[in-house]
Amino acid sequence: MSFSDPNNPYGQQPTQGQPGYPQQAPQGVPPQYGYPQQPPQHAPYGADPAPGMPGGMAELAHWGLRVGADLLDTLIVLGPMYALGFVDLATAADPDTAEPGVFFIVGIVYAVAVAFFQLFKEGSTGQSIGKKVVGISLRREVDGRTCGFGLAFVRKLAHILDSLPCHIGWLWPLWDPKKQTFADKVCSTVVIRVPKG
Repeated sequence: MSFSDPNNPYGQQPTQGQPGYPQQAPQGVPPQYGYPQQPPQHAPYGADPAPGMPGGMAELAHWGLRVGADLLDTLIVLGPMYALGFVDLATAADPDTAEPGVFFIVGIVYAVAVAFFQLFKEGSTGQSIGKKVVGISLRREVDGRTCGFGLAFVRKLAHILDSLPCHIGWLWPLWDPKKQTFADKVCSTVVIRVPKG
């Protein structure tokens, strides 16, 4: 008789199916210890798919989250550029005739670099900084995978279509079943909800 296990004072062998013990695996298959299964890449959180979406696709992001993410991204890219431009104006001898100075040029370089960084992150992870803050992610409609830098760049250019007819494309997700802008429809992308990171 062994008293080394306080949960098993009588030294009995555990039977199959008792909590805390692995199930007997078939020969050649390692035992499973109760760790949760990893969800597939295209269905990160097991939500029901939207109509017309691949099985297992997560919940689509609503319009408010998308606007919030875009506003944050715009502020991150353009805010410092304009702030540096105002520093140039404040330090100019005559603000009325001042031309862009060193600070404004640094601001433009910053804006271009951060805009490309945002595109790279959105293409490779599905999330720009703004999207990560609000908990949404850009994905390919067909399989739910991230779209890559090239498609993320083309989608940014395609946003011109959202602006042309009185900016109606930006509002399209409010009534579209897949919550897509015109750019999303052209590029076959969707924006889904994910846990905030």
